[in-house]
Amino acid sequence: MIGYPMTSRRNSCLRTAATITAIIACFSQTSAADPSQYLRGYGNQHRIVSGDMPPGQVGQARLTGRGPVQGYFQPVAFSGPKGVGFSMPEHGNLFGKEDPTLQLGLMVGGVYRFRITGIPNAEGAELYPTIELIDRIYPPPGLATSFPILINLDQDDLDAALDGRMVTRVIYLEDPDTAIALPETPKTSRAIEISEHQDALEVADRFGRPVAIVRIGSVAPPTAEALMPQFFFGYPIWAPIYKPEQPEHAVTR
Repeated sequence: MIGYPMTSRRNSCLRTAATITAIIACFSQTSAADPSQYLRGYGNQHRIVSGDMPPGQVGQARLTGRGPVQGYFQPVAFSGPKGVGFSMPEHGNLFGKEDPTLQLGLMVGGVYRFRITGIPNAEGAELYPTIELIDRIYPPPGLATSFPILINLDQDDLDAALDGRMVTRVIYLEDPDTAIALPETPKTSRAIEISEHQDALEVADRFGRPVAIVRIGSVAPPTAEALMPQFFFGYPIWAPIYKPEQPEHAVTR
């Protein structure tokens, strides 16, 4: 079950995909070092990775850990307000066909730039967010595409980005010991909003296991062709997921 995404919004005049929510550094004075303080999730101690790192660094750090994550295409499903379309770059900087329920396989550690069009109340506007896969999920064998990571962007996210603010969403897998026994769907998905002074990745880590970071800003593609590979983070490989064709209804005589 995918948990609620952590969302952080802040005012920003910086139009760059690397700008995300600020982190609070908390320090405590102790007379002697306690080894338990260095365990994951203990108190408010310094973390090796945080949500304010540039895109790609958190995912690359995950690749150095344990588990079968390298070379795995994690299914991801996008959704948003009615009328919105999602597309990925194909053949360089050309985008494919817009899909309101885009599904594809992304690799852990990669940063993928995608396009959002058809935004309600913003005719002609386009957004170019990024998604960074920082972990994978482990569905039953043969059912990977039936249990994708759900990326549901709401109208508030898109409006905030169009207003020049940066929105950071951290998607996490709920802790099975504390998760609510209800299925997660785009219609039931809710974002837990935090202040701009909190680290969305650290907060999500308290509720479960973070698997993806979505950063939505107002940055636009550069006009210089030479800058395109940098804008698209080197065009990391991804795998399309084709939806099964709906069979035609048989006519019974």
